[in-house]
Amino acid sequence: MTNLANPTDLQATRRSVLIGGTTVMASIALPLSAFAQTNQDFNGDMNMGTFTTKDGTNIFFKDWGSKDAQPIVFHHGWPLSADDWDNQMLFFLAEGYRVIAHDRRGHGRSDQTYTGNEMDTYAADVAELVSVLDLRDAVHIGHSTGGGEVARYVARAESGRVAKAALLGAVPPIMLKTAENPDGIPLEVFDGFRAALAANRAQFFLDVPSGPFYGFNRPNAKVSEGLINNWWRQGMMGGAKAHYDCIAAFSETDFTEDLRAITVPTLVMHGEDDQIVPIETSAHKAIELLQNGTLKTYEGLPHGFFSTHPDLINADLLAFVKS
Repeated sequence: MTNLANPTDLQATRRSVLIGGTTVMASIALPLSAFAQTNQDFNGDMNMGTFTTKDGTNIFFKDWGSKDAQPIVFHHGWPLSADDWDNQMLFFLAEGYRVIAHDRRGHGRSDQTYTGNEMDTYAADVAELVSVLDLRDAVHIGHSTGGGEVARYVARAESGRVAKAALLGAVPPIMLKTAENPDGIPLEVFDGFRAALAANRAQFFLDVPSGPFYGFNRPNAKVSEGLINNWWRQGMMGGAKAHYDCIAAFSETDFTEDLRAITVPTLVMHGEDDQIVPIETSAHKAIELLQNGTLKTYEGLPHGFFSTHPDLINADLLAFVKS
């Protein structure tokens, strides 16, 4: 875990979004039947909206599919939004599930809060969302920071609300190096994140996805400009203060007791070349704390592996949900 700590590893070729007339015309030229077929694949309601938490924060969410179907709730990573799960939401919707994702407070289209940007409040917001939508026997799937949010929420959830959980590239049990966690990541690394965000958030939010997040800094990596620009788009939608605070939330929160308290089947999925949340100090430790956990790792895959390899990850998630 040196890439984000080392400024040279954050150097990435500056890329621009090339949207020329040819690209636009190619999109327009797509037959209408292609879009009609896509719409026919999905049945049920497709809704989005907001709800207001007890402290007055407006939280944006998507809720697609039949209300009679089993719900799957997706929890995004820092500093992104519910849009990071678009591929998975469409996939599971087509499989007949009800799919829900929200923008964490301070992120995406939710209120740009300056307080409450910590794990207890994040989990409480999830509990309120679950109550508003009256979700039962739900599967909660979280990536990175969202995996920490899942762990904290599931450990405290009302009986009958949660059926299963999946932690993808997740931060638990704790990222920070402490006396009790000597092989964690030094505080100076996260201080560097905060300094880079405060100095030039827009540039920092290009450097991260251009390099270690998707493994695009690796030799012979197949770089996706779309993923980079979509990461930047999602990040810049949120609030700088909330993003700044969330660095402490995902790096310093200790989820050890949360993991021990989870009793539902839990799938831990992690890329073995994760440069953001090293597998040795996260997944390999988390699986030892879970009462009913299964570990599945992926050789050579990066932190954002469900975006770089969606077909592979979606199939494994589906098998877990159906098991």
